[in-house]
Amino acid sequence: MSKVSALREMSTEQLSLELDGARKSLFTLRFQAASERNDAPSQAQRLRRRIAQILTVQRERELGRS
Repeated sequence: MSKVSALREMSTEQLSLELDGARKSLFTLRFQAASERNDAPSQAQRLRRRIAQILTVQRERELGRS
């Protein structure tokens, strides 16, 4: 996973696609955890952090900070 600075360089459309992909991956991991087949529980935390970073960059753009 890349740093937040790499997210800031992405276009708005790329950020939206990245967010959709991260949310789908998180959903899949949650589903696996419910069926007790989750091999890497720490990956869910990384995906949640990634989603938060993307949402933060999107919000900064809305407010005109970046």
